Amino acid sequence: MVNLEGNSVVSPQIDPQLVARLSGEFDALGLHMRGVAADLTRLRSQLEIPSPQSAPQAPVPPPVHAAQPPQPPQPQVQWPMTPAPPAPQAVPPVFAQPAQWPPVRPPVPRREPREPWWQRDGMVSRVLAVAGAAVTLIGVLMLLVLAAQAGFFGPVARVSAGAVFSVALVAAGIRVFGLPGGRVGGLALVGTGVAGGYLDVVAATSYYGWLPPVVGLAVAFGIAAGGMTLATRWQSQPLAALTVVAVAVLAPALADGLTVTLLVFLVLLQVAAFPPQLGRDWPYLHAARTIPVVLALLIALADATGNGVTPWSGGHRPVAVALLALAVVVAVVGVGSALVLLRRNTSDVTATVMLALSTLPLLFSGGVAGRWTEVLLQCGLAAGLLTVLAVVRPLPGHTRVAMAAVASLAVLQASAGATPRDALPVVLLALALGLVAVAGQARSRIAYCTGIGFGSIGALLFLDAAPPEALVNQADAVGSLAVIASGSMLAALVVLVVGQAHSMGLLDDRWADVAWVAAGIGALYAGTAAVVATGVAALGADRGFIAGHCAATLIAMVLATVSLRWGLAHPERAHLALGAGLTLTFAALAKLFLFDLATLDGMFRVLAFIGVGLLLLAAGTRYARAFAEGAQRGRVQT
Repeated sequence: MVNLEGNSVVSPQIDPQLVARLSGEFDALGLHMRGVAADLTRLRSQLEIPSPQSAPQAPVPPPVHAAQPPQPPQPQVQWPMTPAPPAPQAVPPVFAQPAQWPPVRPPVPRREPREPWWQRDGMVSRVLAVAGAAVTLIGVLMLLVLAAQAGFFGPVARVSAGAVFSVALVAAGIRVFGLPGGRVGGLALVGTGVAGGYLDVVAATSYYGWLPPVVGLAVAFGIAAGGMTLATRWQSQPLAALTVVAVAVLAPALADGLTVTLLVFLVLLQVAAFPPQLGRDWPYLHAARTIPVVLALLIALADATGNGVTPWSGGHRPVAVALLALAVVVAVVGVGSALVLLRRNTSDVTATVMLALSTLPLLFSGGVAGRWTEVLLQCGLAAGLLTVLAVVRPLPGHTRVAMAAVASLAVLQASAGATPRDALPVVLLALALGLVAVAGQARSRIAYCTGIGFGSIGALLFLDAAPPEALVNQADAVGSLAVIASGSMLAALVVLVVGQAHSMGLLDDRWADVAWVAAGIGALYAGTAAVVATGVAALGADRGFIAGHCAATLIAMVLATVSLRWGLAHPERAHLALGAGLTLTFAALAKLFLFDLATLDGMFRVLAFIGVGLLLLAAGTRYARAFAEGAQRGRVQT
């Protein structure tokens, strides 16, 4: 080209393929955006529909697919061209399948801030009612006691005013309870009035002495029964529990200490508060009616023990008899009421705890009762509890454990009271043997654990009577019949404990060998002590000590051989017999080389070594024959 001035002008080169490619991309982008707009419209219609059942579905437009852009006409060019690049592929629409979208979740409601406790319905009224009841009861107490000390008006006027005031409170509470929203105020007024009336009767009986004890007890029982009746009718555990607690806390202030009359009041309160619990789960009432009388009775028994009050102490005899009788009554009422409640609700752990607590005064009454009186009471308690365990079924596991523990303590105290000091290990170990044997037959873990407990105490007492120095030092050797009997029982007990644990599934096979070794050591010690004591008792301290040790080694080896042979005859118990036999064998050999070789002399040493050697040869020969016979039977069968 030539411009006007005659100069040549070069025309810019335009790539037609680039133009075509950009045009195709813009067309594809436009189709893709239209598809996106259609999908967004469909999504908006789905969000606006409340549910598939309540609104029709919006029409779904067909999906728009991007098509190949039309190829523009190629201009005719005169210069060489490069090969055209492939046409761009259409971009598929992103929202082409709306059904694959996850369902839309409803919005999470915002959590409202927690309301303060003082703004909740009824909280302020409850707090004010409790505070008002407490202040009112303190005022009644001041009316009955403090006013008397200040001399404001006479005793008759004080007691009468307290009675009138209590009746007015109960009447007002009954009326308020029937009004709308009057439950809290009615319960507070009635609880205050009942407690005030009860305290008024206590004051008239114990403080002023106007009413005979029988009359005062009858009136107080009637007041308590009336309060419990209202609590039952209104289904209010707080009314019943607060009434009992208020009386228990304030009554000692009106009496001259923990007198027998006051204790009888508390026992009657324990009885009167039981009927409202029938058919209801009221654990707080159970605790409120049991704990005060148990604590008061324990304090009274401790005070009487410190003052030397016993049934045989002359003028104190009525007090001692009354305290023991009250302890029996509290135990009977506590156990009986707890059993009734547990038969209805086996998950009531509070009833089990109160059952055990109610027996504490009787368990700790030994300081007031004489020796044989205590033995009789403890035997009666143990027999009663064991009878209940055997007769009353079903009982929950926690109740059975608690009753077994209390019965065991009672038996322990009875044994300690009836048995001389040196014979006590014999009694305890005999009980332990019986319990462990019964546990294996009845599969009772409670009996097994109880037997271990008695055996542990008996073993400690045995060690006190036959310490290790009595076995290694001839000068300290003992020849007591109690040591002979208790040592024999202890040796049998340790073996029986491990055997029963293995048969009951309480002993893991991984620890069986360790348990048998420990049992063998314990049995060897106890048996050696028993045999040495027998030798000392028969031959004296000089020859009897050496003869006893020689005999103990031989007896241990004999028992080991018998155990091994018994295991061969009873293949089903072979593991048990093998463990016991090998343990005794190792223990006997250790004693032979570590003690007998240095202690025994003369023929006793020779006899011990020859006897042990022959027994080992006999046991080894018998085992070799058993294995040979087993191998021969195996070859015959094949």
